[in-house]
Amino acid sequence: MTAATAVTRGGTPWTPIYVEAIDSKVCIGCGRCFKVCPRDVLTLQDRGDDEVDDDWDDEDAKAMMVVHNAMDCIGCGACGRTCPKGCFKFVEA
Repeated sequence: MTAATAVTRGGTPWTPIYVEAIDSKVCIGCGRCFKVCPRDVLTLQDRGDDEVDDDWDDEDAKAMMVVHNAMDCIGCGACGRTCPKGCFKFVEA
């Protein structure tokens, strides 16, 4: 697939970036990305006991965000901009 390029209302070229993955070691499960996603791409998942490392710095983080439906992503990048930990990985196409 070829990377799509569009133009903003002001005429600035813009290339969508699609969510590919979320780093589960970094995600704190705050839900900010879930709230801004217009397409139901993400979902909150319980963190299993085996996924919590001894060096995990946030003992209250019992959940993490996961990519639930990547094919519905429109490439707006809002999830990555709202993430306080920068745990999103994106691709252009």
